[in-house]
Amino acid sequence: MNKITGIKSVDFKITALGYGVVNWNGPTTLMGDEGKTVDNHTLPKLRGYSNLSGKVKEETGYKYKKQAEDIDFKKTPLYISQNCIRHHIFRDQAFDLHFASKENLIELLASITGLVRGYVIPKGDQCKRTSALLLEDFVDTLGNGNFEQMGRSGSKEKELNKKGEEVSNSLFSKTTFGETRYQAYGSISIEQLQFIALDKKFDRPAMIIKDGDGERVAQAIEDFIKSLDPSRNPKATFHKNYVRRGTIFKEGECGVLLDNESTDILVNETLRMISELNIRQAKGYMYVDDLQVDYNDSHKMMRIKRDSGNTTPTPGSHYAIYFAGV
Repeated sequence: MNKITGIKSVDFKITALGYGVVNWNGPTTLMGDEGKTVDNHTLPKLRGYSNLSGKVKEETGYKYKKQAEDIDFKKTPLYISQNCIRHHIFRDQAFDLHFASKENLIELLASITGLVRGYVIPKGDQCKRTSALLLEDFVDTLGNGNFEQMGRSGSKEKELNKKGEEVSNSLFSKTTFGETRYQAYGSISIEQLQFIALDKKFDRPAMIIKDGDGERVAQAIEDFIKSLDPSRNPKATFHKNYVRRGTIFKEGECGVLLDNESTDILVNETLRMISELNIRQAKGYMYVDDLQVDYNDSHKMMRIKRDSGNTTPTPGSHYAIYFAGV
């Protein structure tokens, strides 16, 4: 069995700067004055945070909540979820999946969403494309959080709670942040990027094709990739039986395989989109300030995270080829 060689993943380290909170977690039940619980405090996403104090009322088993000020921003740092990051990287096409169906899957597949982000179409044949892009949460390293009391403008009339008691609706509070500096890691899988399955044999069809449509799908994908860099000549090739290298039985799938040129163009486009990422929402902002890349040809996944001195910042060899037409 021939060993698979070449660049197996393109890993990267991200440093992002910003101010304030861009990814809130919503109202959280906490302990207020006189031991009463309150629901009018809003928290951002904090890694590992729990609103439980650890104290329990022995008679009833009631678990006491923390107060709003009981936060250590070094132990439970602010973060932006990878789902939020992924949404904004592919923001131009963020809502297109609502309109995807088996009639227009070629258009979806021949896009940056179809080729890199991935998708699931639950209707009909349940077509899906596994994302080639792995992202970690963006975790803040500065810890500039603070408690902020706020007042609501407008009517200060009393409202009734579930017990029929009057409650004030004029005051609420938030945990806010000043300057932020995020660190995150991610990876582009070459195996998941380079092959696009077009049948249901192994339960992972990006779309279901009819006889004679394979070449048309491959050409649409090839044309799109070439549009990203017209100076190059990418190739997307259809075959009726692509088999993963190293398998015992040569049973494969019909699909499209991207060549080294196509793979490199998509990798470069994905890295560009990440390097230009910025988010402005919820009275805060964030932008990517630095992107370090490792063209990883070893078996050590995400080695940039643990051994940044042993990385390859430019492609020193071809991308690994995991599939062959048989």
